[in-house]
Amino acid sequence: MAPLRNVKFSGRIFGYFGVIKRQTMLNRSLYLLLLSAAFSCSRTVTRIAPDTPVDLSGRWNDTDSRKVADQMIYDLFNSGNFKTYAEQRGKKPVIIVGSILNKTSEHIDADNYIKKFELVIHNSGAADLVESSEFRDQLRRERAEQQDFADPATIKQFGKELGADLMLFGEMTSEVDDYNNTRVVNYVTTLFLTDIETNRRIWYGQNEIKKLIKN
Repeated sequence: MAPLRNVKFSGRIFGYFGVIKRQTMLNRSLYLLLLSAAFSCSRTVTRIAPDTPVDLSGRWNDTDSRKVADQMIYDLFNSGNFKTYAEQRGKKPVIIVGSILNKTSEHIDADNYIKKFELVIHNSGAADLVESSEFRDQLRRERAEQQDFADPATIKQFGKELGADLMLFGEMTSEVDDYNNTRVVNYVTTLFLTDIETNRRIWYGQNEIKKLIKN
């Protein structure tokens, strides 16, 4: 009877070690699978020139903003109406950039877009640029605090601001057409340059960027 008990006991031992072996192989396979997934999902980052065109999603991006700002300000300062206005004044016009409303279906950083227009205007030398309301309020607070805390010889006076002659403002819209896995988006930027004193429109411009996106 003893040998029979020994055989039965040995079978249990071999069965137990078989389970351990299968579990070890399963754990090893799972580890290799996770390791492979980690390497396949690793992220790489490459620094490129800021003016390099990159299109990933097909949506509006920094390249579009820069291209539109450069072209529209060039068109503005080379228009006959603006040149006539500047000649009649006998000096460089003073421009303030107002709001550019985003009426597209995408989230577009309007403040960043506006700053690109301000940069082109400032660098052109064709007009003087005054601060927008956002930064102008900060300057006025600083001027007010100087009245109480600054050396009297260095206090900046109220009523010395350079008043703008013209305001540049406008809107962005988009037209979308899609079929199956293909989509066409036409972005339209419309800008107005208006005389602040008379409300007379000096210049009216539009720029379009059309994108074909295939999935």
